[in-house]
Amino acid sequence: MSSLEEPLGLDKLPSLSTIDQFRRFSSNACSPRGQDIGMGNCWIEGRRCSSNSCDEDFEEYTGEAFTWKRQATCDMHNRRSSSLGRSNVAYGSLCYSQSFSDSTYSSCCSGTGIRNITNKFLRGIPKYVKIVEVGPRDGLQNEKNTVPTSVKIELIRKLVSCGLSVVEATSFVSPKWVPQLADAKDVMEAVKTVEGARLPVLTPNLKGFEAAVAAGAKEVAVFASASESFSKSNINCSIEESLIRYRAVTNAAQRLSMPVRGYVSCVVGCPVEGAIPPSKVAYVAKELYEMGCFEISLGDTIGVGTPGTVLPMLEAVMAVVPVEKLAVHFHDTYGQSLPNILVSLQMGISVVDSSVAGLGGCPYAKGASGNVATEDVVYMLNGLGVKTNVDLEKLLLAGEFIGNHLNRPSGSKAAIALSRIRAEASKI
Repeated sequence: MSSLEEPLGLDKLPSLSTIDQFRRFSSNACSPRGQDIGMGNCWIEGRRCSSNSCDEDFEEYTGEAFTWKRQATCDMHNRRSSSLGRSNVAYGSLCYSQSFSDSTYSSCCSGTGIRNITNKFLRGIPKYVKIVEVGPRDGLQNEKNTVPTSVKIELIRKLVSCGLSVVEATSFVSPKWVPQLADAKDVMEAVKTVEGARLPVLTPNLKGFEAAVAAGAKEVAVFASASESFSKSNINCSIEESLIRYRAVTNAAQRLSMPVRGYVSCVVGCPVEGAIPPSKVAYVAKELYEMGCFEISLGDTIGVGTPGTVLPMLEAVMAVVPVEKLAVHFHDTYGQSLPNILVSLQMGISVVDSSVAGLGGCPYAKGASGNVATEDVVYMLNGLGVKTNVDLEKLLLAGEFIGNHLNRPSGSKAAIALSRIRAEASKI
């Protein structure tokens, strides 16, 4: 078994004891009753805790409470209500929420009164998270069959209508290497007047940058790798050579007052080199930041990261790049994207890349599955009381739209579950 066929664990990593943002429950923390298992310690409304441990360290998080929508048609007979915010949500019921915004879920964990989300693991999580939708570019670039230009344009419009403030539109790369995006010019010219969102495009070099500007792009992105081997296979040059290319792009962009975003790939593991030292990631991120990139997205290209490997990487990068300038970009190969996003939020990250319906992969990273699904990210953030300004119902429809054209089911677990519930509810 190769090193990339199993999760990278904690056994060979530095101790996490120095990371203040990461907390664990104490051994004397509140224990849920038997019927409460699965709801989390001290998260049951109306419960009062017999221990004093719940009084500790709960003042810092002031985010909104869990939100759920009432469903008047739910059949509550002979069902165990979860009693979330006194809403009509029941285990196994056919309740379907379009906005999850009607009722609030609060917990009562001590004699001092009701608190919002009194859980040590949630301290430090931002109140608002910006989602960067990468489906039209990073999602579709790996498709075997070319998606019609008209479908790409309509997908971008639908995603913008969801409330997503950033939608990566396409990539101005050579059609020889990424034929799926050969229509970049046509796509950009069709969406450049779309209002309500920024529509950045990927540009691998100065030639690509100039083509993007000519097509009407107002924001671009460059991408470097923390792996020497992956850099050579992906963009046919070394890390240092790629950085020289991107300095030319950022200099040209600065003359036009055009924002440039930077991507770092293989921040945890590489399909050739295996585990990547956090120091290498920090070096590339720092170089991109210092050349003028306004935001640095840290990508787990092959999806091998776990919270135990993501945390040391983030700590290393945050030592050289301000946390407010960082974003995370996870692929879900091993199903670790949501846990990785959660610990990133705990570390202070407030920008998350994702792809509608879990589209994506990487043409140069064999075995890498799609990006984390935007629907799953929004669903999780809604449950944490974190604002995204994204309409989940419209997002589900956008995912169904592209799924129908690709003739395959969504890669989002939340989308599949909510669609099933919606279908069952329509039969009542």
